[in-house]
Amino acid sequence: MAAPLSTEQWESRAQALDIRHLAFIDGRFVPATAGRTFPRISPIDSRVLTHVAECDADDVDHAVASARRAFESGAWSRMAPKLRKKVLLKLAELMRKHADELALLETLDMGKPIGDSLAVDVPASANTIQWYAEAIDKVYDEIAPTAHNAFGLVTREPIGVVAAVVPWNFPLLMTCWKLGPALATGNSVVLKPAEQSPLTALRLAELAAEAGLPAGVLNVLPGFGETAGAALGLHMDVDAVTFTGSTQVGKYFLEYSGRSNMKVVSLECGGKSPHIVMKDCGNLDLAATKAAWGIFYNQGEVCTAGSRLLVEEPIKEEFLEKLAKVAATIQPGNPLDPATRMGAMVDEKQMERVLSYIETGKEEGASVRLGGNRARIESGGFYIEPTVFDRVQPTSRIAQEEIFGPVLSTITFNGLDEAIRIANGTIFGLASAIWTKDIDKALTAARSLRAGMVWINGWDEDDITVPFGGFKQSGFGRDRSLHAMEKYTQLKSTWISIR
Repeated sequence: MAAPLSTEQWESRAQALDIRHLAFIDGRFVPATAGRTFPRISPIDSRVLTHVAECDADDVDHAVASARRAFESGAWSRMAPKLRKKVLLKLAELMRKHADELALLETLDMGKPIGDSLAVDVPASANTIQWYAEAIDKVYDEIAPTAHNAFGLVTREPIGVVAAVVPWNFPLLMTCWKLGPALATGNSVVLKPAEQSPLTALRLAELAAEAGLPAGVLNVLPGFGETAGAALGLHMDVDAVTFTGSTQVGKYFLEYSGRSNMKVVSLECGGKSPHIVMKDCGNLDLAATKAAWGIFYNQGEVCTAGSRLLVEEPIKEEFLEKLAKVAATIQPGNPLDPATRMGAMVDEKQMERVLSYIETGKEEGASVRLGGNRARIESGGFYIEPTVFDRVQPTSRIAQEEIFGPVLSTITFNGLDEAIRIANGTIFGLASAIWTKDIDKALTAARSLRAGMVWINGWDEDDITVPFGGFKQSGFGRDRSLHAMEKYTQLKSTWISIR
């Protein structure tokens, strides 16, 4: 095994990196039709990485037409399952082969630590493509129970042209959560990465073509939500939209569907996830470690971040002291340093948004137990200290609104009933957790929490075999698991009368 690279070696590689910056349509890189570009500014130190094609409605038309031609040709949609499997397995292999490059692009583009990009994001992305490749020839259709003189088939068919709009916090992984099941089921995809993080998507498209994916099956359009994103949502020849991002933008796609062709929409939106710690937790040290990483991992830019810490009153002080000790080890550093555990916010706008919420928390009467300031100003990048608020009211803005940064709101409670009431008291319902040694409390909470995911005595401890998605205004439809394939297919009933 090769020795880990140093900060200087990663920086040297960054300087020599060949960054793809054009749109990828019909199997090749092309400039935006209007010729416009936008700068990709690295949040690490504000360096300009490249200027990326700024696609708009005309480019969307070209990409959707390419995807439709590919779908109707059957080159992918009617390819034998074992052959589709072979192509996607090859793509996963190529992703692993180019892991260092993909990890470096991810870190430069959105500011997460290179250690995380290399150890978590890229391997998980390749594993996702491989997992759905392996599933292709293992998912069966159905035969209905019928009388002796009839034969009923229930089959799933690819839905057609899928627009995938993905966020900037886990650019490559969220892309693969969409592409894996969408491509496995035979669809063509037009992918719009977030304007803050398009670089790994463009390289991935090139690797997919190298793996043997036919031209037009995957198109990538960098651009802005109000232009390229809206054009995809309103396009009359897009059959489905799958979106991960904010609740506000998710609602736009529902509107776009109603204003156009009633395309299928699946949404994975915001969260304000409660992390409940009962006084009978048992292992406060472990719970404090999980609670700290549950909010500060990836700079808090995680839709499932445990941003509301609900602690039973008798253990609050002890628990917050333990959490603070863990947080002290998760401080912002140079994302290209392999030892860094917290990187930069994705851009200046997001940094300012998070800082404004910190000021709001103070104005609302909450007390800052830890952090609360901008960090590493001299770097030119966009960094914020891990921040912990205490004495937060459950109805305050910092307890109700998704901040999407390293900000933890601590709320005390007495008894399980109050904890459940507070936990369910937001518009969101993505994830949740409870720490307790009492199995009755654990199961009561699991059934009572209005969230798509519930962890007991842990946080974010699952894998691709289980669905990912939320309740309420956290969206609908599921990523991961075999259930994700459902939203990219349509059921067809074929009835055969035996005469």
